[in-house]
Amino acid sequence: MLITFLKKDTVMTTRVGLTALLVGVALIASAFPQFAKAQDQDDPPGRVARLGYMEGSVSFQPAGENDWVQAVPNRPMTTGDKLWADRDSRAEIQLGSSTIDVAPNTGFSFLNLDDRTVQMEITAGAINLRVWHLDRDTNVEIDTPNQAFTVMEPGRYRIETSENGDYTVVTIREGSGESSGNGQSYSLHAGQRTTFRGTTSLNADVEQVGPPDDFDSWSDQRDRRYQDSPSARYCSQQVVGFEDLDQNGDWQANPEYGNVWYPHVEPGWAPYHYGHWAWIDPWGWTWVDDAPWGYAPFHYGRWVNVYGRWGWVPGPREERPVYAPALVAFVGGRPGGGGDVAWFPLGPREVYVPAYRVSPTYVNQVNISNTTVNQTTVTNVYNTTIVNNNTTINNVRYVNRNVNGAVTAMPQHAFASAQPVARNAVQVNPRQFRDAPVVSRAAVRPAPQAVLGAHANTAGHVAAPPAAVANRQVIAKTAPPPPPPSFAARQQVLAQHPGQPIPRQELHKLAPVAAAGGAAAAAAAARVHVVAPTKPTTPPPAAANGNRPGAPGANNGGRPSQPQPGNERPGNQPAGNNRPGSGQPSPNQPAPNNRPGNAGANRPFEPPARNDRPPSAEPNARPEPNQPHPNARPEPNNRPESNPPRSNERPAEPPARNERPNAQPENRPRSQAEPNRPEANRPEPRNQPAPQPRNEPAPRPQGPPPNERPQQHSAPPPQNRPAPPPARGEPKKPEQDKKPQ
Repeated sequence: MLITFLKKDTVMTTRVGLTALLVGVALIASAFPQFAKAQDQDDPPGRVARLGYMEGSVSFQPAGENDWVQAVPNRPMTTGDKLWADRDSRAEIQLGSSTIDVAPNTGFSFLNLDDRTVQMEITAGAINLRVWHLDRDTNVEIDTPNQAFTVMEPGRYRIETSENGDYTVVTIREGSGESSGNGQSYSLHAGQRTTFRGTTSLNADVEQVGPPDDFDSWSDQRDRRYQDSPSARYCSQQVVGFEDLDQNGDWQANPEYGNVWYPHVEPGWAPYHYGHWAWIDPWGWTWVDDAPWGYAPFHYGRWVNVYGRWGWVPGPREERPVYAPALVAFVGGRPGGGGDVAWFPLGPREVYVPAYRVSPTYVNQVNISNTTVNQTTVTNVYNTTIVNNNTTINNVRYVNRNVNGAVTAMPQHAFASAQPVARNAVQVNPRQFRDAPVVSRAAVRPAPQAVLGAHANTAGHVAAPPAAVANRQVIAKTAPPPPPPSFAARQQVLAQHPGQPIPRQELHKLAPVAAAGGAAAAAAAARVHVVAPTKPTTPPPAAANGNRPGAPGANNGGRPSQPQPGNERPGNQPAGNNRPGSGQPSPNQPAPNNRPGNAGANRPFEPPARNDRPPSAEPNARPEPNQPHPNARPEPNNRPESNPPRSNERPAEPPARNERPNAQPENRPRSQAEPNRPEANRPEPRNQPAPQPRNEPAPRPQGPPPNERPQQHSAPPPQNRPAPPPARGEPKKPEQDKKPQ
């Protein structure tokens, strides 16, 4: 792992670099005993979410804190961060490989976010999740108050949770997944809308996906920016926020740097000048830019000044980008207090040195993914600043250091409290910083305002979720890491090493023992209930109207269930494949309803079960008597019965001789003989001839009428079968009711 930093054909450099590296690691291990054992575990994630777009009133709560503040665009989001979109408000969170759209009245949080896991929770409201790319070893999970949904493949997903947390609706337009809760798991597929009710037991109802609503259409419009972005030709699509570059600048080829993006800005503009510094663990000081496009160019790639114009150079397109809090180098300053803090952007092929504790592998990845740099150069700078425990970078020539306007400076107190840089910037004397040392971090202790961000003054004055929503327990399939401690619990440790964040492993150990914030952390941990291993469960057929959330009554809007033509199964036997979305419809089920917005039409799925009728369909919306449905069984007047047939009942009156075959009750499938069916349970057919005596069999017509489907199989002619006697056993299903193979 260590030798990968060095050129294989440079034997001397390899020996010297490796020796220095091992000696340096030993020195740091003596100062930090746990460093050698937990070196790779202390590496922060290479993936961070971005709060990219907002409408209306959106509030934000940093990890470990109790205060809600007004959300700021371009704020990086990580494990423990929470978001609340108030009434008539929306937000979009970007992850590079996926986007998360947050609906109004929605409580959202990241339970875990790293290179292998994206674990979210929804305590109320709805999100639309678009997964563009999913690695095999990546777990994407959405936890709600009564289930945990795991994404199995790229696609479009919608997860809704009721205001009181008693049901969850999972809609899959593209893709597939699995819902788990209370010892049960359900496989879900494209074209399905599944409602999970209950908390002690998980009951599932499946129906077809309906047309998109306003929130779905808004999400689709946002997604098209990603799909149609010209910037995808110049940088990796895993770069968070690359689509924002399209309308805010232009790409030009440069013979020295390759493709360069030039922003549309005012004269005199410089990078890392219009925004503020926030303290975000485990990276420490993090740049948050004010521009709507100001995320990708400040956390990936490098900046270069070409003939007086600033341009952004992305990293190699084939590399998976690694997030950095700010790709700058700091100049001078007096650690601990007083004076000014100054910095400038790193240029192409210049090494970024993290201010947080990392492994050699991380230093390599964060640099080669963001610029074209020689690995030997990375090693030399790493040995100087990290292994030798010296933050000063020597013998490196930085291209942007002497560019007019490149160096920005501000007082330490304004820097430490997340004040706007442009408003608090001080005049820079080029000669003042020309000979000043270049360091890898700003040795400034953060103030509490730095954790809350630029809108720290809005704490307690913004919309926040109701207490019942904020403290609601959720079901998780994967155990998340312990909640981070509050900033108050970290202040004493941070004061010992100004500007250096606490390593991740030490941060996790700090939460349970901290006097301040320990109770809050314990309460947060208790909100997540990790379910035991689950067994696959087949959801029962959905009732009519699909148990849509908000519908009155239980299962079927308070109405008795009514069978649909072609959906009855004789003898109540199960369909051939009861797994949701198996793509193998029952022989007597109608084709799926390809309604607008059903993006899963290219993927086969199981039609709704016997009572699973779209809510817009009326109970009598059936084919006309002379135009039967291809799979429908003849019924009197094509009207459904108010109650399904029961086992020991028979028709009260056989049909008359001149009755149409479409109205013969013998053609309806029965589970058992029906000798004594009460007259009250059978609707009175219209235009029915006078009934014949009960004990006389009704003669049947000798040939099929014009509207009857011809026989498909060699079954005995139905007209030769007498009326069923009172004690007859269960008959075979008429062959003419079977769908041709």
